[in-house]
Amino acid sequence: MIRSALRIAGAATLLFAVPALAALPVGAVAPDFTTQASLGGTPFGFHLADALKKGPVVLYFYPAAFTTGCTREAHNFAEATDAFNKLGATVVGVSADKIDTLNKFSVSECRNKFAVASADMKLIGAYDVKLPVVAKSNRTSFVIAPDGKIIFVYSALDADGHVDKTMAAVQEWRAAHPGG
Repeated sequence: MIRSALRIAGAATLLFAVPALAALPVGAVAPDFTTQASLGGTPFGFHLADALKKGPVVLYFYPAAFTTGCTREAHNFAEATDAFNKLGATVVGVSADKIDTLNKFSVSECRNKFAVASADMKLIGAYDVKLPVVAKSNRTSFVIAPDGKIIFVYSALDADGHVDKTMAAVQEWRAAHPGG
């Protein structure tokens, strides 16, 4: 009984006390991918390369739909989506959730403002955002320039800060690329 409790405590420590989460670095080429996504409860095929043709992409990975932090983060991105769009940026949330769950999450928590995409462990691994112990991604936000290069990365399990930091990165990119 005590050993089981210690194992559970140890796993929880690994899961929630990871001080520096791994992720692809600034300057790396973002792995291209195609997957199922949902916007406003309607599923569609999402292809990163197509989204990048329109401008920078804010690609944020989150552990699981309908959890407290992920819901708060989705609300924050929903409130900021119009501002991102004015800068020419597309916001896309990514998790290991199935498309049926994301159809609901895109309506209730993303408020029909931005798409959420379903990732398998191969995609999560390609971006180096896998949580230890469980088959989910950590909370990492990327800003990807239209040329496919990562220009900003922020990893923190706390949902707060992701929107402000990615917005600042997109604003900085836009200032340097006013016509692009």
